[in-house]
Amino acid sequence: MATWDDVRRLAARLPETTEGSGTQVGGPVWRVRDAMFAWERPLRRTDVQALESMGAPVPPDPILAARVPDLGVKEALVADAPDIYFTIPHFDGYKAVLVKLPSIPESELSELLVEAWPCRAPKRLAKEWLARHEAAGSSGD
Repeated sequence: MATWDDVRRLAARLPETTEGSGTQVGGPVWRVRDAMFAWERPLRRTDVQALESMGAPVPPDPILAARVPDLGVKEALVADAPDIYFTIPHFDGYKAVLVKLPSIPESELSELLVEAWPCRAPKRLAKEWLARHEAAGSSGD
């Protein structure tokens, strides 16, 4: 069961990552430089209503949102692991996935953050870090 402390620890391993609080989201937000790549995303009343109207279960908090490289990745995550990943109509067409934080194994959370980070990192920084990361075969060190 992953926690916000796990997200903090794993995100802190990524270069130039800072944690703050989001003015729109209210909870913790992780950014590379000024670009948000992961954040707390509690469901709003309209999100709950939309899920209920579709007959989808409403997951309990805590919920993490994370950037993904493209909509195909998002669709694959939601289809392959609906017990962990989901989306809401508000995120239609948006390259981010929602995560039932207590359901994701720590190793998968690490992989998700490692994949979310370069989606928002400056290209040069991402390219340099990914080259080092792949050469080392590590998960964020």
